[in-house]
Amino acid sequence: MNDKKGIILTGAVIGLFGGLLVLFGNPANMGICVACFIRDIAGSIGLHRAGVVQYLRPEIFGFVLGAFIIAKIKGEFKVTGGSSPISRFVIAMFVMIGALVFLGCPLRMVLRLAGGDWNAILGIVGFILGVLVGTQFLKRGFTLGRSYSINKTSGYILPLIMVLFLIFRIIKPGFIIFSESGPGASFAPWIIALIAGLVIGVLGQRSRICMAGGIRDLYLIKDSHLITGFISIFVFAFIINIIFGNFDPGFIGQPAAHTDWLWNLLGMFLVGFGSVLLGGCPLRQTILAGEGNTDSAIAFFGYLVGAAVSHNFGLAGSGSGVAFAGKFTVIFGIVVVTLIAVSSIKFSKSY
Repeated sequence: MNDKKGIILTGAVIGLFGGLLVLFGNPANMGICVACFIRDIAGSIGLHRAGVVQYLRPEIFGFVLGAFIIAKIKGEFKVTGGSSPISRFVIAMFVMIGALVFLGCPLRMVLRLAGGDWNAILGIVGFILGVLVGTQFLKRGFTLGRSYSINKTSGYILPLIMVLFLIFRIIKPGFIIFSESGPGASFAPWIIALIAGLVIGVLGQRSRICMAGGIRDLYLIKDSHLITGFISIFVFAFIINIIFGNFDPGFIGQPAAHTDWLWNLLGMFLVGFGSVLLGGCPLRQTILAGEGNTDSAIAFFGYLVGAAVSHNFGLAGSGSGVAFAGKFTVIFGIVVVTLIAVSSIKFSKSY
């Protein structure tokens, strides 16, 4: 799977699911969105109070569990961790804030474009610029440090939490919150969503698909392998949208999007910058967490808290644009992530 055909197949499957899950009930232009779905989970377990985005998304559970299952089968489940956990948590938190200012992760950014949302073009420009800036720090010696083999119990914690959340989704206990309107009330049947997540989790683990990594590798070593997967996602999602009449080109009136171009660009700049420093975009981090990488599990929890912060403090974008608090926090996040990168380089050179 870790070859050209494998990465194209993975992209094709993700693109097809990205289009088909909308037909099954997921929000328009949001068949799959790692950031949005983690945000919905955060709301469903009570970490934020935005009533229109609260739902336990089985796709996320599938990503983690699919990667976990195939890693166990292939003997690739290796429990590692200990690489600057606090820095990872903070960077991941700001990655999520940037994504929710834009209203989507890198995967949804591509799916939005495949649905005709031209606002995603500004997001792509910002994301590429962020990745390129992050890559410059990598070239100058940035590292969050080595990961080490650790107690195997730690690698099972996030997959077990995903199983627990899946049970909660099925039995719907009273302490779990489900939206009655808005994007959180739009969802595919849980079994279909779970199957899609499991398939993507398996393919993602085998192919190592990652948009941040794809742009990084294309720039650093002129290797187009990983970025080919995201081109495949776009092509197949676009085909599905054309077939089923879900391609609606333009800037105005796009679902779960805004036309505030500067903050679309800067929000995704922060996502690209932070993702390179973390070693992968939100989809890749979620897959890695399923493989036993507890550093990526820390990033996952950073995303979860970042989603809660975004909606509890009014940072997230909306159809009407981005509030001052969101704009300020994006700039603040870029500064914080830069400081972490600079200080890490200086610290590593002193030893």
